[in-house]
Amino acid sequence: MLIEIDEGSGFCFGVTTAIRKAEEELAQSGSLYCLGDIVHNGREVDRLSKMGLTTVEHRDLDTLHDTKMLLRAHGEPPETYAEAESQHITLIDATCPVVLNLQKRIRTAYETGGQIVIYGKNGHAEVVGLVGQTEGTAIVIENLEDAKKLDFSRDIQLFSQTTKSLEAFREIVGYISAHMSEGARFQYFDTICRQVANRIPNIINFASKHDVILFVCGKKSSNGKVLYNQCLTKNPRTYMIDNPSEINLDWFENVNSVGICGATSTPKWLMEDCKAWIEKMQK
Repeated sequence: MLIEIDEGSGFCFGVTTAIRKAEEELAQSGSLYCLGDIVHNGREVDRLSKMGLTTVEHRDLDTLHDTKMLLRAHGEPPETYAEAESQHITLIDATCPVVLNLQKRIRTAYETGGQIVIYGKNGHAEVVGLVGQTEGTAIVIENLEDAKKLDFSRDIQLFSQTTKSLEAFREIVGYISAHMSEGARFQYFDTICRQVANRIPNIINFASKHDVILFVCGKKSSNGKVLYNQCLTKNPRTYMIDNPSEINLDWFENVNSVGICGATSTPKWLMEDCKAWIEKMQK
């Protein structure tokens, strides 16, 4: 049975950079705090935890003093930087450059007035950071139904969380454009990361090449859910797993090829572990 790992799957640039910065600091000092899970993958979080990375939440910040803390790729609102400074916390800022640029654009747009609308997932770390650029006033829409509730008599500036679906964003743009009141201005900014968006056509092609697809992904990954559903649409024999122990050998009956792929938060080593597990069980 052929087992192939998708070369296009695995960490995106932003996640790779954040993990590299964490590993470099841990190699020097042996310990480091990280605000939130460094990546939405429990196995990778466990690996770094064993190296000395401690995950903390915002509610823990007032207990930290004179230490170092990493900000993950998702980015943070201005309040986090202010609180860290007041606690004498040295920040290792690993905010993805794409997210950082988006934050700046939203902050500039907010200063010009009008409705700032963000297409994204409410409560997602990146979205929290984006809304923070507007002093909490930005409107978050998760889908077309939410977009229909906007005030079309007022100017609208629309942005998107970097990992959202390009197709869905365009659908929302089309709806808002068609419903703006006369005299109100609509501006939209395609801020979706192409390194992530381009994975959709690639992963659909990969899913079509194999009898069975194992999609390796942490349960918290929103990007993973999008890519998994794309695989499932193309190949109904697609299974989402978190680690090798979740693999069911019954999936491989009368199967000639298995494809293993994952999200932007899935480490390559975990996909390789899944392949090795299958190979071991075959013997």
